[in-house]
Amino acid sequence: MHADLLFTGGPVLTPEGRTATAVAVTGDRITAVGHAEVRGLAGPRTEVVDLAGRLLLPGFQDAHVHPVPAGLELSRCDLTGRTTAEETVAAVRAYADAHPEREWILGGGWSMEAFTGGTPTKELLDAVVPDRPVYLPNRDHHGAWVNSRALELAGIGRDTPDPADGRIERDASGEPSGTLQEGAMQLVGRLAPPATPADRLAALLHAQRHLHALGITAWQDALVGDFLGMDDPAEAYLAAAGDGSLTARVVGALWWDRERGAEQIPELVERRAASSRGRFRAGTVKLMLDGVAENHTAALLEPYLDRCGCSTANRGTSFIDPARLPRYVTELDALGFQCHFHALGDRAVRDALDAVEAARAANGPNDTRPHLAHLQVVHPDDVPRFARLGATANIQPLWAAHEPQMDELTIPFLGPERARQQYPFGALLRSGARLAAGSDWPVSSPDPLQGIHVAVNRVEPGGTGPVFLPDERLSLADALTAYTAGSAYVNHLDDTGRVAVGALADLVVLDRDPLSGPPEAIAETRVALTYVGGACVYAAR
Repeated sequence: MHADLLFTGGPVLTPEGRTATAVAVTGDRITAVGHAEVRGLAGPRTEVVDLAGRLLLPGFQDAHVHPVPAGLELSRCDLTGRTTAEETVAAVRAYADAHPEREWILGGGWSMEAFTGGTPTKELLDAVVPDRPVYLPNRDHHGAWVNSRALELAGIGRDTPDPADGRIERDASGEPSGTLQEGAMQLVGRLAPPATPADRLAALLHAQRHLHALGITAWQDALVGDFLGMDDPAEAYLAAAGDGSLTARVVGALWWDRERGAEQIPELVERRAASSRGRFRAGTVKLMLDGVAENHTAALLEPYLDRCGCSTANRGTSFIDPARLPRYVTELDALGFQCHFHALGDRAVRDALDAVEAARAANGPNDTRPHLAHLQVVHPDDVPRFARLGATANIQPLWAAHEPQMDELTIPFLGPERARQQYPFGALLRSGARLAAGSDWPVSSPDPLQGIHVAVNRVEPGGTGPVFLPDERLSLADALTAYTAGSAYVNHLDDTGRVAVGALADLVVLDRDPLSGPPEAIAETRVALTYVGGACVYAAR
């Protein structure tokens, strides 16, 4: 039988390394991997792609991403990439002036390091948008910047108490200053007009085009549900899966309502049954255990330091009661749910591993494949537990580098010992842990090649050092595996993530072979072609 699609002139990255130069695809599957002999499968209707020395490898998969919010931000007041307060405020002004019809100014993506202490004030927004409410989550989406009009509409004033899961930043006189952290975001966010179903579908398809252009063929949406006013993407996924416009393979992680307990589990079972269509399925539950280090809500075993290096009383926030978490995870695991943990601080990581251990003890071995995302601070005692418990380390490599948010808002408040325990990719791999990789877009760039560059170099793309904890660097082969086979594993897409006979033809062609170039040039690599099931979903112009 002649192949439908034939790649020749390799190299081809197989599970054994660059061991092939040709691949044949028939229908949606890989039917031959080899060398010159594979070319004999070409027929009169076979599409032949000359790799011309470019690398063919499995499609990248993002194990933790938020495409619909990212797509919405791209269509709103997008503040991504602004590095100063002046640039950020100017972008807000330009957007508001260009959209006088908008009742609210929505968007986000601002950088905490652009503002003193990472907390911009309402006065900056009042100066450019005095008449309409403004609600702009920051880059990590754990805080929001609002103006006086938004605070007024929400009834937030001096006497408004902080919610249990958040904080209202205040000025020296006790008045709300204009930044809302964690659960306090919802005080304003719930008032903002929701996106329409058409908006959410358009955002999904916009994001999908962008992800395909980066070589991403599958992903795990890390939040399907209602959280802090964010738009639930489930309806958009089901619509796109139903009409065939969802070309990626997607796993949805159903949101665990952290204000409720085990009584929500039957609802999750119902949602799982109702959320499977085409290339979308939702068999995962997302449990957000803590916040982020920059606003001191990541849950730590020992307290944060203050600006003088002295210990404080703050150990961060546990959004789900650690005493009850093992029961929840054990019940979910028994029902066949995968648990996807947001675990950023070392206490949250330990709580998640303790819960997985409890589930393993109660339910025995199974194939639910729990994974812990972010892993900014991991206590050395917990590193070997990942392999022992079969818990995958879901890493976001772009964060593992020196940059202002790390150097100014994180390291001083962790102290030198904990700072050396950040993003221990190398230690986890050496301990036998399985690594998956993702971006958390729109928190950071979804480009896998940018993330791979940092995983290998521990320096930002274009940066020259200093190297951030060099012992935690990964080899290029290991970083590529995390973004392909590792993420395919947590996505339960076992017939993807590798170039092998019988696997689905989810493939990417790069514009060069980064394995033959210097590590510091990895980020210069671009995607030339992306295929899902043998169908081309992106071709560079």
